[in-house]
Amino acid sequence: MTRGGREKNREDGPDRRCIATGDSQPASGLVRFVVGPDAQVVPDLAGKLPGRGIWVASTREALEKASRKGLFARAAKAQVTVPDALPDLVEAMMGRRVVELISLARKSGDAVAGYEKVKAMLDRGDADVLIQAEDGSARGKTKLSTPQWGSYIGWLTADELGLAFGREKVIHAALGAGGLTKRVVEEAQRLKGLRTGWAGATSVAGAAGAAGAAGKDKRAE
Repeated sequence: MTRGGREKNREDGPDRRCIATGDSQPASGLVRFVVGPDAQVVPDLAGKLPGRGIWVASTREALEKASRKGLFARAAKAQVTVPDALPDLVEAMMGRRVVELISLARKSGDAVAGYEKVKAMLDRGDADVLIQAEDGSARGKTKLSTPQWGSYIGWLTADELGLAFGREKVIHAALGAGGLTKRVVEEAQRLKGLRTGWAGATSVAGAAGAAGAAGKDKRAE
């Protein structure tokens, strides 16, 4: 903890260098990896695993390059094993992490779901973040606007948002200025980098559920 009571996290501190691009940037735009006891490369999304961190930009291109060209072994200065389909693995883990954070925000009273509740929160000026399902009705989503000076998250599926709110599907959600909001926005931004051209990617709730979302979004909140 810092002296002001704020929990210190891995976003604090100096920039980190991506082993794939060579660029340095804040840790919030990168994925940390460590090498486990079995020489397996392990994604460390929470930044808490012991060991020397290896950093890769949170994009499919960077992760694919790091895997394909043996850059993890070069950074570790040792022979390592990289999981198959690493970008898909990291995306799935990160998707679950974002869903879990939104769920925690809901339990603490900082998140609401459903068109009417979201609209009311926006009208009151209490919303900091508007979240809408990527596979929701485009026409329905245009009826709500991102809060002024706020953030927008639009690359989660209706199934994923449903998991966060304990429902089958959710199209519209919003976050207030609670303690978890900043973390949700940061983690969701990292996830966005992995979902460039994401239509073929595997969502947290599974491809089968996503396939039927478009036909059911009118019945979802």
